[in-house]
Amino acid sequence: MKNLKEQISRMNEIMGEKDNSSLEVYEFQNYTLILSNDPCDIFTYFNVDELHGLSYEDCLSYDNTTKDAYIAGLSNIIPGTEKKFLFLNKSRLGNCKQKMGLIMHETMHLSLELHNHNIMEMEEEIISWAEEEAYKIFDLIWEISRIVQFLSLRFVETIRD
Repeated sequence: MKNLKEQISRMNEIMGEKDNSSLEVYEFQNYTLILSNDPCDIFTYFNVDELHGLSYEDCLSYDNTTKDAYIAGLSNIIPGTEKKFLFLNKSRLGNCKQKMGLIMHETMHLSLELHNHNIMEMEEEIISWAEEEAYKIFDLIWEISRIVQFLSLRFVETIRD
């Protein structure tokens, strides 16, 4: 896993390419983690109108709120590749309980896929992998939110001075 500075640098590269300040992308060994406040960003990131049965047009017309969204999270295969991705709609990551629930839900989907849905022989490994990844993602989101909060406070202090 890259250190936080490398991840932030990569995030800045992606945001520059996509011209989208809410999009964050992290490359992990087995998958790509994509975070955004807007569920429709997943379509623009992959430059597709349809993604695994979901529609960009339907996403745009959906009333996406913090309580309900066209996509809260999604785990699947990156179009045109065999690599997996996990997308989380940050606007649906509410309190800590909701955050951990959604992250664990999506990492479970991803773990099942990575382990070929072999529950009979790999049940504990599937669940443990999902749990460990969920902790990593939760910690990453937590640290980013702390950095954003710190920078926001520094910005307010700068304006006051």
